[in-house]
Formats: sequence, C-alpha cells, structure tokens
Amino acid sequence: MVTPKKSLGQHWLRDRGVLAHIADCAELNESDTVLEIGPGLGTLTSELLRRSERVVAVEFDEELARKLPAQFPGKNLEVVRSDILAFDLSDLPSGYKVVANVPYYITSKIVQLLMTSSNKPSIAVLLVQKEVAQRLAARPGDMSILAISAQIFADVTLGEIVPAALFTPPPKVDSQVVIFKTRAQPYLTDVAEKDFFRAVKAGFSSKRKKLRSSLSGGLSIPTVQAETYLIAAGIDPNARAESLSLDDWVNLTRQIK
Repeated sequence: MVTPKKSLGQHWLRDRGVLAHIADCAELNESDTVLEIGPGLGTLTSELLRRSERVVAVEFDEELARKLPAQFPGKNLEVVRSDILAFDLSDLPSGYKVVANVPYYITSKIVQLLMTSSNKPSIAVLLVQKEVAQRLAARPGDMSILAISAQIFADVTLGEIVPAALFTPPPKVDSQVVIFKTRAQPYLTDVAEKDFFRAVKAGFSSKRKKLRSSLSGGLSIPTVQAETYLIAAGIDPNARAESLSLDDWVNLTRQIK
C-alpha cells in the first residue's frame, strides 16, 4: 500500500459520489482528452477513463507514476512522470479538459498555468481548499487579485464542498470543487493585459485604504490624479479595491492609459 507523502500534499479521495460529481462538473463526453493533474492512486482516473476518449495523467511521484498504467490495461491512458508546472500544455489538443485534486500549496500556480497558457483548457475542474475555491469564485465586494486573475480568463463557479473526513489522511480544512469555463473571446479587447494588471495591483497595494489612496501609492501619482481617474471611470474614490467588478477595472485601466 502506497503511503501519502506529506511533502507533496497528498490526500487520497475514494468517495465514489464525490469523484462522480467532479467528473460531472467537467461535462465529459466520449471524444474528450482529459488532463489529470496528480492522479495519485487512480480513483479519479478510473472515473475519467470511463467517460472520455483519452486521459493524460501527469504525476510527480515516481512510484505512483510507475504503478498507475498497470491498473488500467487496454485503456487510453498516458502517464507522464513530471512536475505539472514543467508540463507543456501545447502538446494537448485544442479544447482539452482538466480535472484534478490539487495539492493546496500549489493551487495558485496551477490556476495561473492553465489560465495564462496559449492553449487553455475549455473546462478545468479543480478540487482545492474551500477558502481558496470561494476566493476564486468571489463577486464584487469580496474580490481579490486571485479572483480577478482567474475570472478575466474564465467564468468561475463552485461545486460541492468536500469534508476533510473523506480524505486519507484528512487535511486540516474542507475542500471544494471549483469550475473554470474559459472564455471563448478575450475579456480584454482595447486594453493590454499588462496595463490591466498594473492597475489592479496598484488598487490592491493597500487593501485597507480607500481606492484614491491605494491607487495613488501603487502608481506613484498624486492623490488628486488618482481621484480624477476614478471619477472618470465611474468609480467612487471612497470605494475599496475588493468592491470593484471586472468592468470597473477595465474602465479604470482605460483612464490611466
């Protein structure tokens, strides 16, 4: 029996109902290629192989990567022993889907990898720490740089909460399914991505301050100039960064440019 490695954030999930829910959220069909990140013991892999044409499983753990193919003889499973952050997504066919039970410590990097790739998945379904899932899917009033960074590339929604007790060993917190449906058309049309995120990072540079102050400090401009930009963008200078929508940030970027 393989023992989960704490250093790799391994927590095995065997609940068939939860595994089926995760696969359901990916809207799989018989022509799909699925990228599974960290297949572990193959419990989710089994569900994915049953529903799709092909599964590419990227596993960092050498022992698990070696054992996984023998569990599914005759199935269209390709196991790649690699760090997912070093994996070339351009090798996958257009419209591929991603399904993964993601180690907590690497969640943000995986989201960034998938959402900024030139070959984005059509759908990505990740099981992550509950708090992180809810931050990713946040709406104006609770927005963060993480939420904006994901939602500018995808429609982000939440699936089921998965109690810690269903994992072996149980993590310290509950998990939740988060679903990314990548946008068919870019959200940013007349503003550059670099300029957009410069405005966002400036706005969040002093989270406890009102936007006029945080924007002033983040962009190194006078407060009166920051206030002028905000008013021209239709934003209350007394608002805080977490209250702005994606459209607000786009409008603000236009004014700053």
